[in-house]
Amino acid sequence: MVSKEIIDEIKARTDVLDVVSDYVDLKKAGSNYRGMSPFNNERTPSFYVVPSKGFFKDFSSGKAGDGITFLMEAEGMTYMEAIQHLAKKYGIELEEDEPTEEELLAKNERESLFIVMKFAAQYFQDILWKDDEGKSVGLPYFKERGFSEETIRTFDLGYSLDLWDGLIKEAKSKSYSTELLEKAGLLVSKDNKSYDRFRGRVMFPIHNITGRVIAFGARILSKGSSPKFDQPKYINSPETDIYHKSNVLYGIFQAKQAIRQEDYCFLVEGYTDVISMHQAGIQHVVASSGTSLTHEQIKLISRYTKNITVLFDGDAAGIKASIRGIDMILEGGLNVKAVVLPEGEDPDSQARSLGGAAFVRYTKDNQQDFIRFKVGLYQAEAKQDPMRKAAVIREIVTSISKMPDPIQRQVYLKETSELLDMDESVLITELNKIHLQQQRSVQQKTYFEQQETHDEQVPDIEHEPDVKAQRAIYYKEKEVTRLLVLYGQVDIAESFKVYQYIFQELEDVEIQTEIYQKIHTLYRQQAHNGLVVTETVLAEAGIPEITQEVIDLVVDHYVLSENWELKYNIIVTREESILHRAIMISIQELKLIFLNTMIEQTRRQLQEATGEEEQNQLLTRQMLYKRSQQEIANELGNVIYMY
Repeated sequence: MVSKEIIDEIKARTDVLDVVSDYVDLKKAGSNYRGMSPFNNERTPSFYVVPSKGFFKDFSSGKAGDGITFLMEAEGMTYMEAIQHLAKKYGIELEEDEPTEEELLAKNERESLFIVMKFAAQYFQDILWKDDEGKSVGLPYFKERGFSEETIRTFDLGYSLDLWDGLIKEAKSKSYSTELLEKAGLLVSKDNKSYDRFRGRVMFPIHNITGRVIAFGARILSKGSSPKFDQPKYINSPETDIYHKSNVLYGIFQAKQAIRQEDYCFLVEGYTDVISMHQAGIQHVVASSGTSLTHEQIKLISRYTKNITVLFDGDAAGIKASIRGIDMILEGGLNVKAVVLPEGEDPDSQARSLGGAAFVRYTKDNQQDFIRFKVGLYQAEAKQDPMRKAAVIREIVTSISKMPDPIQRQVYLKETSELLDMDESVLITELNKIHLQQQRSVQQKTYFEQQETHDEQVPDIEHEPDVKAQRAIYYKEKEVTRLLVLYGQVDIAESFKVYQYIFQELEDVEIQTEIYQKIHTLYRQQAHNGLVVTETVLAEAGIPEITQEVIDLVVDHYVLSENWELKYNIIVTREESILHRAIMISIQELKLIFLNTMIEQTRRQLQEATGEEEQNQLLTRQMLYKRSQQEIANELGNVIYMY
């Protein structure tokens, strides 16, 4: 266990902007920062970081919290993993107490998988550098590829012995269970027997964004003695609790800083492509690891840049098979360029033959936007075939339809019309047809989803509460709570703070929304204990639902542009300058709605009352409510008619 003092120091040193910037490309928006959600595939930025308060808020997914919470959400870390990561990042030494037996038993299985993968990676590296077979078979392969020792160590490359149980025996000697090895994908069990998944292969560890090994890719070198049948050239780890191949890019850990610095990313296919380019000095490169490109992988790149250059081998059939990836990149709101390498070349061979600087020059001289790339790809075969030309035009317009930015769509439509000698209005008509089809498809899907759950969601009308009134109460309570959280410690008069004024005014009003009840109660308790209660204090009270709601209240989705005053000389009234009136109005409006509900409740009781005395008491109460309502309305400038 890490002491509370150390955790408090880590929290104090943690800069949420610094943490999030490793994952999200952020732009300044007023005093805050804004970017695309790392949790959802969205077209417009709805992810905010508020450095002054130490919070992030993602309006698209609803996730919110501090730097620790972000790491837990973005990386799937446990709380202690996030603490350890931040301690390492900020150079804070962790002095952990001896764990109890219960804590040892409660060790997270996910953490156990990380530990065993780290062991396996080190084992494969040791075999490569120290074992006779590794030094005579594995190491020469890497050196023949031109990889230096520094590069081999940078990517943690290794070798697996051509044995059925080399890893299993070593793991057992280190007290790792067979069950854990199987869950990590390191061994295969069949017919009550277990054997190593990787045998006689060079090993390419796959790292997550923080550098932890989560899987392996393995290339066979020779037929050797163990394989009894033809085996695939490459095999990869199966999916596990820590490895989901659609979410991972090979080389992202080594490339992320360079991608941000260069503000663009090379996308290739294979492990050796990444390694050769990296060794040539081109470090902003990642690979899809031989799988089809996924939305999750594109989103991962978009954390660091909005610009992707896709490198294609000179094989036309392979290019056409991979073309779908470009549409997905466009759909993700990224800018994409394509480079076709000379026939017979791939990024690995081209980087080794040209060197880094010449390779980068080549890509810049030969890169094309996706329109010219697609036209060039299909133009020859479509030139003499009007039907094929029409199909190519539809393919290009379909790609344009994926782009979320309407201005970009217009620019590319114009370019397409010029390249293909086509009337722009025809292309616009085709684009509108595609958009209409997409809308109908979404509407149809939504309709069927609603039909499936309709029976479960039909409300009991007879007992349904006054939804409109409840909604009004919710929003008024939310506004009062927001003012309490943001300005509670501000002096509204001499030695009289906002929170004291709010609690005094709401003494006879019961907060009905459960989460706002909890926030008011917590605020009272902490203020009573002598704390200076701020949004940070509330958010760090250790109550997740309060943390979430407090951040929702204080992070504004809309940021007023500084140009209003600086450029256009339009003076905007700030809330802080009219704080007293804003709080008074919010409280009085909440009271009005509260009185409305009490009046309606009394009216219903009158309908059911039978005794004269009970009726008179209810009528008196009704008149008192209405009189109070009228007084508040007069103060607010509203008109309430009394009946």
